[in-house]
Amino acid sequence: MRTAVASLVICAAGGALAWRGTDGFRAFTTEQARRLAIARKPRALPVVALDDQNGQPFTLASYRGAPLAVDFIYTQCVSVCTRLSASFERLDRAERARAAGGGNRLRLVTITFDPRDTPEQLRAYASRYRADGRDWRFARVHDARELPSLLGAFGITVIPDGRGDFQHNAAVHVVDAEGRLARVLDIDADPRDVVRTLAESRR
Repeated sequence: MRTAVASLVICAAGGALAWRGTDGFRAFTTEQARRLAIARKPRALPVVALDDQNGQPFTLASYRGAPLAVDFIYTQCVSVCTRLSASFERLDRAERARAAGGGNRLRLVTITFDPRDTPEQLRAYASRYRADGRDWRFARVHDARELPSLLGAFGITVIPDGRGDFQHNAAVHVVDAEGRLARVLDIDADPRDVVRTLAESRR
């Protein structure tokens, strides 16, 4: 009898820990927990100087007042970055069509985390996805020492593989009009889901 009671106590304690650790059983991975936490409490972003594909300086804070989608890539990537950039290309096309009907369009910024990427390489990468360099800009961090704080704020983990490539996580990051990271979506997110998410983040 005592063994059965002890087992029940252990199970109950384990269940309580699982409940707390998985956000009420809604998050079973660290990534899911991160996304839920950001959706509940949008995250302030550091002001980090960026240079775009034409060498023009700007910051993400310059987009305040308008919604923004941000992703992170490196130009020599041949795996997950290509999927992410193809997703942004679909989003860019959809937003161009939507803006043609008179609406305000979502801006896109793609940031490289590879300090070796030059503006010329960013321009070449942008042309692959028919980006105009204005509504969809490509950028690198002006001072590489500020890169860790930017990646940390977005929850991006980058691990060099020792051969010039990187292992990294990837997502579509939605920044609200107040300049906060408001949502994190899958890399293949449907453009309609991104727009819907933006509407929800304004509530």
